[in-house]
Amino acid sequence: PIFGAMRSLTIEFLGTGTSQGVPVIGCECAVCRSADPRDKRLRSSALVRVDGRSLLIDAGPDLRQQMLRSDVKELDAVLLTHEHMDHIAGIDELRAFNFKQQRPMDMHANAATLDAVRRMFHYAFAQDRYPGVPELDLHAISHGPFTAGGVEVTPFEVLHYNLTVLGFRIGGLGYITDAKVVPPESVSALQGVDTLVVNALRRKEHPSHLNLEQALELVRVVGPRRAYFIHMSHLLGSHAEVSAELPAGVELAYDGLVVNVPV
Repeated sequence: PIFGAMRSLTIEFLGTGTSQGVPVIGCECAVCRSADPRDKRLRSSALVRVDGRSLLIDAGPDLRQQMLRSDVKELDAVLLTHEHMDHIAGIDELRAFNFKQQRPMDMHANAATLDAVRRMFHYAFAQDRYPGVPELDLHAISHGPFTAGGVEVTPFEVLHYNLTVLGFRIGGLGYITDAKVVPPESVSALQGVDTLVVNALRRKEHPSHLNLEQALELVRVVGPRRAYFIHMSHLLGSHAEVSAELPAGVELAYDGLVVNVPV
């Protein structure tokens, strides 16, 4: 399928937490001690299903748990937003799909992120490889749409402090994580999007992430029909507390939430 011919599109939020997840190790705050399952946030990742194809966005340290919990049996390709550990540390777990599907996993990212993957998982690219290491086919994303697993994806750039992070538009879905600055050309790439997913780290200003107020302002500028916030820390507040403050059409995502997106 290609961009203009999609028939169905869903996003499943595999993880909606920040780099430490929620609860945070050793923390006794009300959010970390919450009994509400929506306050249990694994590291941010998503599964996008398009006409029977499955694309994983980011492969963080909770990947095994996320795949088992969501009963994911097959993956067509992986999209990486950037090289930070909470977004790539689970790549070794992809070898389960190599074994089941009997093929390398197609992985799409910008050049800097692919370089980091080669460094961190050097054993997967060695000339004399140990049997059972992950098999990865790396594809560099440049500018303009590309095809991943038979699905057309449009990348755009945002800034995470001074690091370039990729956002993705797939049909009516726009996905942004780990952004502090969304430049005008990327806002333009999101025009007409139905469902916007964007990071909202906490209430207080942060040097490398949008806070709640800034995320709400981005939603206002882009103008989607609805928006979901991800990459949330325990400092944002509980799901119930923050949800009560949000305007119509804006929600906190939570782990396991599945959303149908008009194509």
